[in-house]
Amino acid sequence: MPEPTLLPIGQALLTEQYANMNSCVRCGLCHSVCPTYQESQLEFEGPRGRIAIAKALVEGNLEVTDDLVKHWDNCILCQACSSVCPSGVKIEPIGQALRAAVIEKRGSTAGPAVGLMLKMLPKAGLLRTAVGLGNVSGKLGLRKLARSTGLLKVLGLKELEAMLPPVESAPLIPNGQVMEAVGESRATVALLAGCIMGAAFGETDRATMRVLAANGCRVLVPAGQGCCGALHSHRGELEAARDLARANIDAFERAEVDAIIVNAAGCGATMKHYEELLHHDDVYGPKAKAFAATVKDFTEFLAALGPVTPPTTVNMTVTYQEPCHLAHAQGVKDAPRQLMRMIPGLTLKEMAESSLCCGSGALYNVTQDEFSTGLRTRKIGNAARTEAETIVTCNPGCYIQLRQGLQEAGSSMQIVHIADLLDRAYRT
Repeated sequence: MPEPTLLPIGQALLTEQYANMNSCVRCGLCHSVCPTYQESQLEFEGPRGRIAIAKALVEGNLEVTDDLVKHWDNCILCQACSSVCPSGVKIEPIGQALRAAVIEKRGSTAGPAVGLMLKMLPKAGLLRTAVGLGNVSGKLGLRKLARSTGLLKVLGLKELEAMLPPVESAPLIPNGQVMEAVGESRATVALLAGCIMGAAFGETDRATMRVLAANGCRVLVPAGQGCCGALHSHRGELEAARDLARANIDAFERAEVDAIIVNAAGCGATMKHYEELLHHDDVYGPKAKAFAATVKDFTEFLAALGPVTPPTTVNMTVTYQEPCHLAHAQGVKDAPRQLMRMIPGLTLKEMAESSLCCGSGALYNVTQDEFSTGLRTRKIGNAARTEAETIVTCNPGCYIQLRQGLQEAGSSMQIVHIADLLDRAYRT
């Protein structure tokens, strides 16, 4: 086996992943679950091919080429391959290291829309203002005008504008607020308000708090928290991701709670891996390990706590779309289904390929339109065949992606976050 070449780009990160790459035995099992391979049937659009590219780069047999960047940018890092790999290959750290190396060599490959988003996410006030202005401009017809004149396309913001969610409630601003438990207190938890969640899905955050409170939890929203860094780490902007991780560790460490609750699958997956992100940091590495052990997805925590039976009947037929960063990255598959099945009146119909990525994947629906649209169409088709009236998901990116697809398809099917669905069932 050749020794890895010490490359001037991304040397430490890539060579650290060399053993991980060499664990691949090229069996091809990953192709059965990889979204981009399923769409293209091309070797280099599957995990096995991408690992071969990364190895060739580390060994000095390949330069950073346009093709290399393209094939790895096409990877969603959904981790479906890692979840089935018999050799234990972990694709996400390879992808993050390679993208970081490309940035060192070429600079950021992100277009203007992604670059703008990455700059805005850590700035909560600016993000809330931007989302609010987007909503107001939509009501005034300005977004439609910009779309019809081609202005958004000229500015490189067409895809970003299309995925803006409707803002139907006030944002949740983390300032140390507390929601007391209903009845006897069973746990004290802290909620990640989230950048996108807090700004655009404030009512879903509040619904999450109400459901937890109805189940005997005292819920805190610690001040000082912010963006989790998921989108930055996915793009290879690792220093920015590490700064965001340190800030969140400090904020939640002061809260002293039993668990940190996350209602966005992508955020939870990243926060559970802060230890890997900060493993070179002598101060925050140990803190990150303790922090990650307390992070729980909302559904994971509630199912383990032993939920109170909801008092309200919800007569609805739903199908469940599994966020890949919940099902694959976190291994949480049964908890959402368990919670839905306990809602009186609710009927759950399983869709085919429920855990195949919907094409959202961080900012994938902004950067990779062709693959993203194909996967979204495939997901909506699978959902429609269940004849359910509503799709349930646990991630804002999936919600935005599928909502856009349903609108474009002219479908009457609705989409709802599981916290909002449970909130409906717990209200009396």
